[in-house]
Amino acid sequence: MNIIKILAGTAGIAILASFGAPAPASADKLEDLRAQGFARVAIANEPPFTAVGADGKVSGAAPDVAREIFKRLGVADIVASISEYGAMIPGLQAGRHDAVTAGLFMKPERCEAVAYSEPVLCDAEAFLLKKGNPKGFVSYADIANDPTGTIGAPGGGTEEKLALEAGVPRDRVIVVPDGQSGLKMLQDGRIDAYSLPVLSINDLVKKANDPNLEVVAPVKGAPVYCDGAAFKKGDEALRDAYDVELAKLKKSGEFAKIIEPYGFSAAAAMSTSREKLCTAAK
Repeated sequence: MNIIKILAGTAGIAILASFGAPAPASADKLEDLRAQGFARVAIANEPPFTAVGADGKVSGAAPDVAREIFKRLGVADIVASISEYGAMIPGLQAGRHDAVTAGLFMKPERCEAVAYSEPVLCDAEAFLLKKGNPKGFVSYADIANDPTGTIGAPGGGTEEKLALEAGVPRDRVIVVPDGQSGLKMLQDGRIDAYSLPVLSINDLVKKANDPNLEVVAPVKGAPVYCDGAAFKKGDEALRDAYDVELAKLKKSGEFAKIIEPYGFSAAAAMSTSREKLCTAAK
């Protein structure tokens, strides 16, 4: 079994913030990674997409798929660093990562910035609320229309963007660093709703075991998104090699065996394509 290492800072994880000009692409990135012996991947800490245990072990559907594919490509190991969603693409462009495998949903603007693989994980959006849903929030527009409504969301993530696009003022969209922080803020009354993908919210609620919580899923009017492994522009040859092995995984049934225990649908990922997702509502 391959060992997944984590690049850790003084707090135990590396949070990536800002980077300079994009690093130049290698003429043969895959050969470089084979020689290096590992690929550096950016992840979040958002189960079941990605997770980091107290012992530092990385798991989750996205890293598990990446681990298997890189192994099949002759890259023996992956080195993972935790990043906020908004820092993942800048970190990739700056050469801090070789790939992003973190539930970074495909959207046209992101597709212009990175080279995505074919779809891997698909999910809808959810709200975590106090029991009884006191303000009756079932959509991002509901929060926008309530002068006092506040929502927590990951910085640079899909949920933050959906809230802002629905008209929630910037000062009422609270950036939350991780799931446990979002849960605590909701329990303490500092936000009215916390938004993440359905499976992430369900995992958070299960672990919290708090009867005073309620979930709205899916959020009314919010689209279903799919992610893929993201590579730097210029590394399309590596992306294409990754896609070949991903297709083999899907065809053999191994893909379903990896992701479905986490609650994801292999059929959902196999029913769409990068082309369709990258041109949606463009």
